[in-house]
Amino acid sequence: MTKQILIIDDEASIRETLSGILEDEGFSPLCAESAELGITILEEKNIDLVLLDIWLGDNMDGLTALEKIKEVYSLPVIMISGHGTIETAVQATRKGAFDFVEKPLSYDKIILAITNGLRFAELEKENKILRDKTSKVVKITGDSAVIKDLKAQIKRVAPTDAWVLIRGEHGTGKELVAQSIHRHSLIAERPMIEVNCAAIPEELIESELFGHEKGSFTGAHNSKRGKFDQADGGILFLDEIGDMSLKTQAKILRILQEQKFERVGGHKTISVNVRVLAATNKNLEEEIEKGNFRADLFWRLNVVPITVPNLCARLDDIELLVNDLMKDLAGRGPARKKFSDSALRRMKLHSWPGNVRELRNFVERVAIMCPSDIISEEDIGLFLNPSTSTNTMIEHPEAMRPYEAATFKDAKRYFEKEYLQQKLHKNNGNISQTAEQVGMERSHLHKKIKSLEISS
Repeated sequence: MTKQILIIDDEASIRETLSGILEDEGFSPLCAESAELGITILEEKNIDLVLLDIWLGDNMDGLTALEKIKEVYSLPVIMISGHGTIETAVQATRKGAFDFVEKPLSYDKIILAITNGLRFAELEKENKILRDKTSKVVKITGDSAVIKDLKAQIKRVAPTDAWVLIRGEHGTGKELVAQSIHRHSLIAERPMIEVNCAAIPEELIESELFGHEKGSFTGAHNSKRGKFDQADGGILFLDEIGDMSLKTQAKILRILQEQKFERVGGHKTISVNVRVLAATNKNLEEEIEKGNFRADLFWRLNVVPITVPNLCARLDDIELLVNDLMKDLAGRGPARKKFSDSALRRMKLHSWPGNVRELRNFVERVAIMCPSDIISEEDIGLFLNPSTSTNTMIEHPEAMRPYEAATFKDAKRYFEKEYLQQKLHKNNGNISQTAEQVGMERSHLHKKIKSLEISS
């Protein structure tokens, strides 16, 4: 991609000379004879570096322009001066200038300064991406059939420029899927800008997405680039898209179709090239019927739909997930502990309505609160609230979910143990009363308690 260099200088001869030099070096120069015009170009174009004259013959001098540019844009600014002093150079550096070049301009010096400035900017971007990647574990754990299918879908869609709608319940890992698509895409070196549509107040979401101009609303003390602007050339991830207001949906749709927008309080059109990933835990088809979501926006986003499975559909991944979660927790305080085979089997009988997020919280809770280094089945029973009983199964069919992945023998054992534990608890451990209630011989109940490893 050709780098765009903005030249802000009130001398036509300097602008012409620098433009010729930059074109010879393969850059794309843009010119402005005033600071005001230069800032306008910055708002409309994706500029990679600015060459800024300190002494401008208009209402705004170069140092003031430098401050305004650095407030909004994180790009290198090289100051140019025909009357440079050490004091001026120090002042410009303190205000954020990358370099300081004196007139008359030396071809070699100006190209070296530009090359170093662009290299510095690229290193900053790479460091940010690396920090983001190291702070987020971009790994989808599991070997179950549904997870293998999910990984295959990601592998197919990631190298394309297709838009993806990621669907799934709370806690299933939709953000992880988006990060994985970004990591395996052809623009992985470009940023993925994330927007949580549910976390931003409705009155501020337009400012967050499109940016705003100074003074456009109360508190807008400076101009600000929006998420669409920041994601230009990369990926924009719209999380919880179903929570966006209808008013914002209408604006989003137009921008997604045209890839153009205006900032809040602004009148200039800004063009971008953005790949969009969206995620939601809502049934958008139902939301459309209720009038809460635009059908045309749904069809625009739903180019490639990917559904992230619930944890209850991939209970065979519990052991791998627990191991990964324990590794993660070991570096953040709790000592690493081992879950026994019987404990893992007991966990596979739980329905996990909160999905992987619930599992993560549970593993952390057990790792902190359990005194022993080996987590037993009894420990799991203490920390994991029973989710089934005979009445619960009738009133709440979802309570049957723990049995779905179990064999008949394991499910029967699980039910008998839960059932007898509840009866014994209600009878304060009195075996005779419990035997009478459940219609079982006392000696037979004793044997069942022993075989099911029910603690006294």
